[in-house]
Amino acid sequence: MKLLSVTAAFAVPSYAYLRFGCATLSVQRLDPVVEPGKIPSAHVHQIVGGNAFNATMEGDIGEKATCTTCSFSEDFSNYWTAVLYFKARNGSYKRVPQYPNALLGDLTGGMTVYYLQEDFNSNGKNKITAFKPGFRMTVGSPTATKGVHAGLRYTCLQDVMTRFPETADFPKSPCPAGIMAIHHFPACWDGKNLDSPNHQDHMYNSGRGGFVAASACPSSHPVRMPQLALETMWDTRPFNDKSLWPADGSQPFVWSFGDMDQNKGYGTHADYAFGWKADSLQRTMDSKPLLSNGLKTQTVAVSNKCSIKTSVVEDVDGWLPKLPGM
Repeated sequence: MKLLSVTAAFAVPSYAYLRFGCATLSVQRLDPVVEPGKIPSAHVHQIVGGNAFNATMEGDIGEKATCTTCSFSEDFSNYWTAVLYFKARNGSYKRVPQYPNALLGDLTGGMTVYYLQEDFNSNGKNKITAFKPGFRMTVGSPTATKGVHAGLRYTCLQDVMTRFPETADFPKSPCPAGIMAIHHFPACWDGKNLDSPNHQDHMYNSGRGGFVAASACPSSHPVRMPQLALETMWDTRPFNDKSLWPADGSQPFVWSFGDMDQNKGYGTHADYAFGWKADSLQRTMDSKPLLSNGLKTQTVAVSNKCSIKTSVVEDVDGWLPKLPGM
């Protein structure tokens, strides 16, 4: 029986961090954090994680979900981002498919999820406090017009193992193995609020980009939480024929929220709703050995089977005259 790989190839066993895959749960216009209760939401998202995901999520979703697309069977959290589309020269749109990252088996699309204590080489000396039931946050904004957030980046993949260089905007030339979108969430919490009106003010970003140790948390947000990051592998290879690209040669990819930044990609963003079962994440953050304290895993096949019903019936996959909701 083939298990999902849940560790990075370069992991040092004496240090605690998690790297694991989550298959696609759904692709549709729902956003229970930014637009709770609204069906449909403004733009299309690709969602992974537990099957408690719906337009309105309240309380401890870890107690409400019955399956998860993630390789850790105790992680019923939800993670979601906008969807990448290819805009053809004739003005039509086609959703870009996703593929699994290195060492994660035959997952159906999805994302790679990371939880770090400090970085890949050290636990650090800080107490890492796990997220709490009901916690949620976002990073980035679809209205951003500059690529100033060091934790929101792209990599033009030469192969599945490519990690550098990272850029703030979309690659300008065809990428041999697709485009990886990277989202690093803030890791300093105010210690009081599970959310905030803009879903960001209860957190503070002391990260410096990449998987490097973050700076100290400020007194306003003194609680160090896990450094959460997402990687999405967008398979742009079917669209590498430049005869399909705009006549002026500009890059043709656009996020599902539309052309708010002249197709630079600065508006990339991601959402998180915590849903780990009981104290499973805290046990891991308190440990030194990698994957200690009995975290349970499940097979690729089980992860791929978890799904939810589509609340918004519309075409998001075919060649479309416009982006859904736009």
